[in-house]
Amino acid sequence: MNDAAAMKIWLAASFVDTGQFTELARAAERCGFDTLTLSDHLFYADFDTPYPYSRSGRPRWNAATHWPDVWVTIGAMAAVTGTLRFSPNVYIAPARDLFTVAKQVSTAAVLSGGRVTFGVGVGWCKEEFTGTGQDFHTRGRRLDAMLPVLRALWAGERVTLDGLPELSISPVPAAPVPVYVGGDSEAALRRAARLGDGWIGNRIYTEDELDPVLATLRRLLAENGRDGEPFDVIAPLAELPDAGTYRRYAAKGVTGTLAAPWWLATPEEKARHGEGTLELKLAAMERFAEEVIAKL
Repeated sequence: MNDAAAMKIWLAASFVDTGQFTELARAAERCGFDTLTLSDHLFYADFDTPYPYSRSGRPRWNAATHWPDVWVTIGAMAAVTGTLRFSPNVYIAPARDLFTVAKQVSTAAVLSGGRVTFGVGVGWCKEEFTGTGQDFHTRGRRLDAMLPVLRALWAGERVTLDGLPELSISPVPAAPVPVYVGGDSEAALRRAARLGDGWIGNRIYTEDELDPVLATLRRLLAENGRDGEPFDVIAPLAELPDAGTYRRYAAKGVTGTLAAPWWLATPEEKARHGEGTLELKLAAMERFAEEVIAKL
């Protein structure tokens, strides 16, 4: 992969009010985004678990921030689009039981006509696991065991699990659901290289930060006999977007990145449309499409 024109642009739609998602999906499809992503949290509390992506250890959101159910929202967005793909970034599968995950993803994949990617991670918030009755400390092991079974169920296969008769689920999608593993710990990268069709970065990377991650992924893919296989690398980049930037990263093996154009809105756009409004988001997306996506 060394062509900026092949770089996939994912729309990062975290912290968005629930009522804005269907219009954002329509606009994302119109503007040429490849995939719309949304994040997964079950509830807000005064967490004892430190948030790993801020210096303070506190989340960057509050109790009023919307976290709609990922799969219900994807179903609604799929109904008003025809080509746009959807992915959680990322879904905390081991905080749920296997069959809840299998049925939600399979149904969303069927209803969307195969436009779902399963972005998945182990999660950081112990309280959410406590709330769903799942073991926080075994979440990595359980996700490793869960992914092959999910793939088999989505393929319409019958599986045998401890304490249950041979079973299958329905409906199932016509094509495999791609699995992209999130996280840049050694364990997450090993999981992606062994069990995933791609990897999603969980922070915004400078080139110096991303290069060792890419080197580790290349090594792990080779160790798993997969160095010649297609493998997507979706990395949020700490650089202003342009075709030259994307060309440089594509040459390194990055196949996609994430963008939330309204975070780059000009003071004039904010004054005209108001901060946080749907109108501001749509205007920023249209400008991003003209200035960046069209030039790829």
